[in-house]
Amino acid sequence: MPGPGPEAYDAAPFVPEKADLRRLREAAAGCRGCPLYRDATQTVFGAGEASARVVLVGEQPGDQEDRRGEPFVGPAGGVLKRALAEAGIDPAEAYVTNAVKHFKFEQQERGKRRIHKTPGLREISACRPWLTSELQLIDPEVVVALGATAGKSLLGPSFRVTQQRGVLLPLPEPGGAGQAEGAADGEGGLVATIHPSAVLRSDPAARAEAYAGLVSDLGVAARLLRGERG
Repeated sequence: MPGPGPEAYDAAPFVPEKADLRRLREAAAGCRGCPLYRDATQTVFGAGEASARVVLVGEQPGDQEDRRGEPFVGPAGGVLKRALAEAGIDPAEAYVTNAVKHFKFEQQERGKRRIHKTPGLREISACRPWLTSELQLIDPEVVVALGATAGKSLLGPSFRVTQQRGVLLPLPEPGGAGQAEGAADGEGGLVATIHPSAVLRSDPAARAEAYAGLVSDLGVAARLLRGERG
């Protein structure tokens, strides 16, 4: 599909209209909406069913995800699946994706290790049309933002996960990111929490507390799926 080139930092020209998840995934494989595609192995699109009631949005693919072409199949994915189960959400019934679909990294000077780099706001904005299309198609009851990058993609650049985690927020308007203050009764909701990789990066003495906080935040989403608010 022709597009304006990666310097435009905009994936919108590559996103097909009125497409199902299969067609979106196929089109995303050819996305050149930002320069990240040049060094990544492949696009890593979302995984799950269009009927999913909850969508989990992470930051970007990691090293293993980039190589395998699937989201959350590395160590952080293991932490997430365990935390979801403990919170009362069946991981098999969730749709998982990332705010940015290509792995951003820097190569270690010696050796083959690729070091994760956090996506910038231009890259987050460029990739947002893919996430918007996924959310519009799935129309979930609950969205969980895993970490700051996902929160900024969904709610805008002023989002701070430390300030807004574990609080029920309204779903953003389709097609754009806007800061949310509170969820209205009877509507779906968004819950922000830390990225599961933050648990792995925690000091061993603080790891149990970080994991418990993740489970607690996911519990807010689980209660919302059960129809409990507040």
